[in-house]
Amino acid sequence: DIHKKTIAFCEKRVDGSIVEQNTIPSTRNALKIWASQRKNPWIGAMEATMFTGWIYDYLLPFATELKVGHPAMLKSMQVAKNKNDRSDAEHIADLLRCNLLYECYMAPEYIRELRRILRFRNLMVKESTKMKNKTSGILMEVGAQYNKSKLHGQRYFNELLDTLDYVPASVTELLRFCQMNTSHFTTLQKQLTKGLIKNKDIAERVKLLMTIPGVGEITALTWVLEIGEVERFTRISRAISYCGLCSAQSESAGVNKRGPISKKRNKHLQTVLVEAAKLAPRWNSQLAEVYDKEFATGNRNSATLAVARKLVAYMLSVDKNQTAFQIRRTAVA
Repeated sequence: DIHKKTIAFCEKRVDGSIVEQNTIPSTRNALKIWASQRKNPWIGAMEATMFTGWIYDYLLPFATELKVGHPAMLKSMQVAKNKNDRSDAEHIADLLRCNLLYECYMAPEYIRELRRILRFRNLMVKESTKMKNKTSGILMEVGAQYNKSKLHGQRYFNELLDTLDYVPASVTELLRFCQMNTSHFTTLQKQLTKGLIKNKDIAERVKLLMTIPGVGEITALTWVLEIGEVERFTRISRAISYCGLCSAQSESAGVNKRGPISKKRNKHLQTVLVEAAKLAPRWNSQLAEVYDKEFATGNRNSATLAVARKLVAYMLSVDKNQTAFQIRRTAVA
């Protein structure tokens, strides 16, 4: 049971008898001492938190096998009458011992490192957008007239500031501050994207995915780094579910119900795929046909989701087969 400062552990034999149960600090030195005290081969399990990654990597060489419990499947710990760190650790040990632990996928360390960079790049894009919106908001507050399409160009922005002689000096300073941050965030996200594209560990996968018309570098990077090892998806339906492009199923007594789009998904992949699906039909005639067919019987949102699901099918096929995308030609009799 992992926390920022402490780790509660429970060591059990296969028969359920407790060997040791205690709490140690969440430091590498404390983990090394704890792991060296284990005299026999052992299998470990831990809950998934923001601290799990480095602990998993550090303990992996010491364990016969190491597993991470899926947080959504460990809710039984939250409803227990007596809930504390020691009982949570014991509960995880029992699930592992009885082979009832729902595992959470842990991508290779290099994938998680690059994924961290990509998500930071996405943060920079969001911050840049906030600064752009704030710039427009400040100008509207003081009643300034401006060209929206040229506002964030450096030359036009400087010329605009020279004409704002009727606003307080503080407004001009705030506008300069927003523009400076916008430029900084934009430059940084471009540098991060360029570094990811050239990374030798994923460059070939990204290059092949970009052979699909409508798939750009950000969509390809997000797929590679959020999916991780593509071989773990044996069916297209599982990849679609992981990307959050379908609704949850609720079947009971022969009645099958489908609700809205499920919240149990990879939100980073879902966001990027939905945005890509809005533009992809412009460059891909097959996706345009998918959109038009779904839109004829539904609405724009359902059509966009249909395109996103088709994109998943394309990328899964290209990524698994490690071959460039080719349009399948229908044989003519």
